[in-house]
Amino acid sequence: MPRWKSLPEELDPQVREFTEQLRRLVEHSGLSVSAVADRTGYGKTSWERYLGGRLLAPKGAVVALAEVTGAHPVHLTTLWELAERAWSRSEMRHDATVDALRISQARAAPAEPETAAAEPGAHTGKAARSAAAALGITSPAAAPGTFGPAPDMPGTYGPAAPGGPPGGTRPDTGDRPYKRRLVMFLAGMAGALAVIAAVFLLTGGNGNRPTASPERAATSASALPELPSGVKCGGASCTGRDPEKMGCGGTLARSTSSVTVGTTLVEVRYSRTCGAAWARITRAARGDRIEVSAGGPARQTGSVTEATDTDAYTPMLAVKDPAAAKACVTLASGRKGCTK
Repeated sequence: MPRWKSLPEELDPQVREFTEQLRRLVEHSGLSVSAVADRTGYGKTSWERYLGGRLLAPKGAVVALAEVTGAHPVHLTTLWELAERAWSRSEMRHDATVDALRISQARAAPAEPETAAAEPGAHTGKAARSAAAALGITSPAAAPGTFGPAPDMPGTYGPAAPGGPPGGTRPDTGDRPYKRRLVMFLAGMAGALAVIAAVFLLTGGNGNRPTASPERAATSASALPELPSGVKCGGASCTGRDPEKMGCGGTLARSTSSVTVGTTLVEVRYSRTCGAAWARITRAARGDRIEVSAGGPARQTGSVTEATDTDAYTPMLAVKDPAAAKACVTLASGRKGCTK
């Protein structure tokens, strides 16, 4: 079985070249990933992500690896700088794609009620049927033909009585009562359709059940864009979930703020795709605890539990603005610190 898994296909060529160089250095050194972690001061889990192409190694880890393997640090850091720029460009391109998708969905959402309104007879619901009943419109099955027969309407022109027209009125010509009834029936139908259309517009085609306004539909569409392949959550559904297992890390994440407490690096990691943030510590020690918050009571925590690990991260917390997320660490020594 090969030692290394295939790198992600979507990885930028410069990031791929850099990651492959890291793999070659580790391979030629004969060290295991655990040994590399012990000698560089960066955790085994972190090195597995670095060498798997899921996370770009920080510059400090690259310099430490060069020292451990005897590689030329200048050459390696030059490759890292190129990879770091490519990584940032990939994030920007992905963000632009997500924005374009959100805009497209937001523009399309308000058109749906208008399309439905153009077909008032499609789904009228209970309210529409009630309106039709109030106007005396019955099922077409009540009588043969397109229009059921209308009842005789009392009026001036009735059937002629023997001996001449009643009341000295004009005699009926025969087809006028039928035409008059038809005209009145069609006028009633037009009024009924107008009422049905009005009910449809007011209820959104769902009877008495209220529906969302176009503005709300647009907001919902933009808040929950279609997720890329491999991403398993978005927004509130990401809260409490592991960012790596949900596909929110790697190239989809970036550090929005950081602080160094002692020798421990504390970072807020944010994925725009998932709409969530989490906290991460590296160069940490067993017993160090990390927490992420976003201005409210909600908190997510993590800690370094193994003596061989030097990094840890928290589950995710859904945030609308990454600037609101804050990471705080409590070291095993009791020292504390937070990002701004």
